[in-house]
Amino acid sequence: MTNTWPSGGALRIGNAPCSWGALEFGGDQAYSYAQVLDEMAASGFAGTELGDWGFMPTEPKALRDALAERGLALVGAFVPVALAAVEAHASGRAAALRVARLLTAVTGATTPVVVLADANGTVPERTTQAGRITPGDSLSEAQWDVFSRGTSEIARAVRDETGLRTVFHPHCAGYVEAGWELDALLKRTDPAVVGLCLDTGHLTFGGGDPVECVRQYASRIWHVHFKDCDPHVAETARSEGWDYFTAVGHGVFCELGRGEVDFPAVLAALRTSSYAGWVVVEQDVLPGLGTPAESATRNRAYLREVGV
Repeated sequence: MTNTWPSGGALRIGNAPCSWGALEFGGDQAYSYAQVLDEMAASGFAGTELGDWGFMPTEPKALRDALAERGLALVGAFVPVALAAVEAHASGRAAALRVARLLTAVTGATTPVVVLADANGTVPERTTQAGRITPGDSLSEAQWDVFSRGTSEIARAVRDETGLRTVFHPHCAGYVEAGWELDALLKRTDPAVVGLCLDTGHLTFGGGDPVECVRQYASRIWHVHFKDCDPHVAETARSEGWDYFTAVGHGVFCELGRGEVDFPAVLAALRTSSYAGWVVVEQDVLPGLGTPAESATRNRAYLREVGV
């Protein structure tokens, strides 16, 4: 069944190339973008994110035609930047603008979002401690100022040149994982400039509550990622001291409905907040963890069961 939201439109459900094991850890790409888009559409999804730069065509007409052929919308693109390093801000701004220009050229609209994140997995201490961050693992007040300033500058540049909005994506193995870290960033950024990408799986693995996050930051949630978190794998990761990549390799982000995220409650909170944007599934399927197309089909079926 289709869930109608207060804005009068149905919640739109997309997926992302990482659900095909694409791009997450580098190495040889097992699936072409054409196969990913074919299987994404066949699984019942209506939109996609871009994936890493160069995975899909970067010439606007070629990408527009590929999406139109399959009836898919382009809804956003992930841009990682080492925001705690001031020397990375200029190159990060250039990367975000390159992506934003492509999004607007392909869609002819300002509805896609730039999904800005830290350069996750690049700081050894944060990668090692993912899922069990303590205040001592976090940034200093001065470092938060640098991080937040870079986030704001990039978001303003994207808005001023292309009209697109930027959402920040909290992510395990990056500097915004725990709840107090999200608070530190959001209180330092303009709510008219920097929105939030709610990622249910990363928030849960990081010790947060997605439902409470919706209630607390409803007006800043402009984009949503649906990802589940296996509590047993998460607990083993913490007790055994696994790093982020080991936890992901063991399936900490399981198929929707098989973990601890209460998606009906998240959907109810989003409904109450009048959210009417995209929900993008991210599965992080890796070799040995299942067939991406079958997993995507099961994820889409689960979301239909809970009303979207």
